[in-house]
Amino acid sequence: QVHVVESGGGLVQAGGSLRLSCVASGSIFSINALGWFRQAPGKSREFVAAITNGGHTDYRESVSGQFTISSDNATKSAVYLQMNSLNPEDTAVYFCAAGRVRLGLTYAWDFWGQGTQVTVSS
Repeated sequence: QVHVVESGGGLVQAGGSLRLSCVASGSIFSINALGWFRQAPGKSREFVAAITNGGHTDYRESVSGQFTISSDNATKSAVYLQMNSLNPEDTAVYFCAAGRVRLGLTYAWDFWGQGTQVTVSS
């Protein structure tokens, strides 16, 4: 079992920045990827970004160049999402997920955090 906890959400004005953090604990030997998802009110949860233990990153096309995902190089059990130039459309609950990357760079997300609210005011 892997326990995932996010932090760092909050209220920010349009154009501002936030940095989300996520820590995975427990049986982390069973995972080799950490990722971020978000869910806006009335919408489905969507993929935002992911990073593998090997350092490979993937981004949702709409946030590429605006968001940056990184991980703790030593333990590979912490992941961060630097979000810049935020706009009201980025308002959502952001979830951290832990899982496995498979051949072909597809992901299986096995463990989820509770989410952290990000609100961007106009």
